[in-house]
Amino acid sequence: MAVVLVITLLATLLGHSTPVWARYASLVVDGESGMELYSRSADTRNYPASLTKIMTLYMAFDALKRGKWTMNTRLKVSRRASRQPQTRLGLKVGQTITVRNAILALVTRSANDVATVVGENMAGTELRFAAIMTKQARKLGMTRTTFRNASGLPDKRQLSTARDMVRLATAIREDFPKYYPYFRTKRFRYKGRVYRNHNKLLGRYAGTEGIKTGYTNASGYNLVASVQRDGKHLIGVVFGGKTGARRDRHMIRLLDRGFSKLTRIAKLPPPPLPRPRPNRQATDAIQLTAAAGRTPGESAVETPAAVIEQASATPTSDRRPPIFLTNLEDKSVGQGAVRNWGIQVGAYSNSGPAQAVILTARVHLGPAIDHGRERVERVRRRHGIIYRALIMGLREVEARDACAILLTKHLPCVPVPADVEVAEISPRQ
Repeated sequence: MAVVLVITLLATLLGHSTPVWARYASLVVDGESGMELYSRSADTRNYPASLTKIMTLYMAFDALKRGKWTMNTRLKVSRRASRQPQTRLGLKVGQTITVRNAILALVTRSANDVATVVGENMAGTELRFAAIMTKQARKLGMTRTTFRNASGLPDKRQLSTARDMVRLATAIREDFPKYYPYFRTKRFRYKGRVYRNHNKLLGRYAGTEGIKTGYTNASGYNLVASVQRDGKHLIGVVFGGKTGARRDRHMIRLLDRGFSKLTRIAKLPPPPLPRPRPNRQATDAIQLTAAAGRTPGESAVETPAAVIEQASATPTSDRRPPIFLTNLEDKSVGQGAVRNWGIQVGAYSNSGPAQAVILTARVHLGPAIDHGRERVERVRRRHGIIYRALIMGLREVEARDACAILLTKHLPCVPVPADVEVAEISPRQ
């Protein structure tokens, strides 16, 4: 009995001292809007394994874009690089490899020796390169990712999440359209040998355009996939697959589900437009322009500043600060594209929930409305003070699309033009 107790105690102690490995996590998003279609433990930190090489390639593409390297630049192989474990290209110390071949070796073979070569030639040492990778990750919004090497070989401090990998996959596709097609490479010939891409979805799952697999004993089988089909674009991430085949089948099921969900969303009717009510600022603008001897709409460039200046001096307790008084064109989104719309995502009895629901809306909407301006408006009503949660500065189509997305997440949302005062929405608080 005593022996059994000792064995049980030792097993318990060993179990607590052993790190949790190969934790499952997954995420599928609409690659155009950033809308989340499926998520499981998407913010859990896991070992990225060779998904790390996506960032290594991001840095190589950046060097090409900035002119620091060309495709024919030759990278020297150090003794340390030549001794990296499998998988490898088998580079020898003192040898050189072109940037083009290095990219192809990383994409297809997932060569660890080549990853070290890239890091050392760019930053002097692989550890310094990893620090630069981590800094770049922060710039991309990868807040839960830390890199310690260029390859993804085991290091307990090298961690990432499914959500961060979606951000990286999105960024490398958008930032380097000239080089991103390399991820479609199915095979690579080098010194008489042919290396096939580890990503089995290429050629098997319609529309797959990359991007990378990963595996270590600690991480399990990982995959980041990007698929473009029928005008739709999905990005999927799976961490911790039991085998490569099971991981691939699971990814296909998640992507199938994502495409089906996008199709259902596309069939949803647009959210109802709130009925316009007389807007106090618009009325003030008409009165002020008339007092100045102008008709409404005359001297469109000067009028807003004058209205704002005079209206701000009017002491009213419930007047909302003006957002837009004229339909100003935003040249950054093309001639005639007007950002005089927004969305209201709730009305609350205090400002805390209003701020929180804006953040929640931004998480679901992703980078599609990064240009939108957050606003919590304090408005006096007969029954007391309410706080409206708004994201303004959108085009009409952006506002309507955003509400269509949020309504599928059971979040309140009404698209509003800037000159419309929205009826109060009463979600649960």
